[in-house]
Amino acid sequence: MSSFFRFILKRAVYMLITLFLISSCTFLLMNFLPGTPYGNEAKLTNKQREVMNERYGLNKPLGERYIIYMSGMLRGDFGISLQFGDQPVRSILAKRIGPSLQLGVQAMILGTTVGIILGMIAAMFQNSFIDAIVSFTAIIGRSVPNFVFAVLLQLLFAVYLKLFPIALWDKGFLSTVLPTVALSVSPMADSARFIRTEMIEVLNSDYIELARAKGMSEWRVAFKHGLRNALIPLITILGPMSVGLMAGSLVVENIFAIPGIGEQFVKSIMTDDYSTIMAVTMLYSTMLVTIILLVDILYGIVDPRIRVGGGEY
Repeated sequence: MSSFFRFILKRAVYMLITLFLISSCTFLLMNFLPGTPYGNEAKLTNKQREVMNERYGLNKPLGERYIIYMSGMLRGDFGISLQFGDQPVRSILAKRIGPSLQLGVQAMILGTTVGIILGMIAAMFQNSFIDAIVSFTAIIGRSVPNFVFAVLLQLLFAVYLKLFPIALWDKGFLSTVLPTVALSVSPMADSARFIRTEMIEVLNSDYIELARAKGMSEWRVAFKHGLRNALIPLITILGPMSVGLMAGSLVVENIFAIPGIGEQFVKSIMTDDYSTIMAVTMLYSTMLVTIILLVDILYGIVDPRIRVGGGEY
């Protein structure tokens, strides 16, 4: 068995253990929360409450409910929603995952691409006015929450300029522009800062000086010889950036009234819809640990010299 395959297998086992712990903790936290998931609880009699508990299986012992929940989760069955018309949670999420994935992918591509370009330009013109502008933009992008950018984008491009719809998901690609830009600000800022720092170090290396001595232009040196090495640290933060995107989408989707997972998650929390909360938590957790696994694999592919744990990947 190759060291690379052992590395992937080891990471996959860690991923499964992590998901097991998250699912168990989420289940216990939901069951220890005060109150019930019934929106009209104050109007229910004791008899009606008993009937409701029996219908949704909430009258069973905690251990039995845990086994039912875990076995259902392994089959992809998260039960039915207690608040949204008794629909299967799986069906609710299946209808909403499309917009969330589209926004996340668009924001990640836009943010990292623009961030890489800005970081390269800042490094090539280090300590210049351009460098100062890029650094200031990155600091603002990292410091200001994305929901603030979302409101500013709505005000400028939807209310005053009327270039894009202010909200909803009924104008095709135009409906995705403003939320994508709002979500991409944070990954753009992170990418620009990391690429600038790494490029400055790389551009002062001996092999870069040799490339310059051969007559290569500064842009060709930066793209052909500098960018590959500078990209390695950026790959390591793709996981945290993805977490930021997921967290940001919870608010941004609500601001733009996008029928995505984030909006559904917020609604479920406000109505104590246990089964939907647990399902969305597991969905986000699975996406996150999968991204982290892919980042680890990419890190080893981009730089084969990297070995962890005594000569293994």
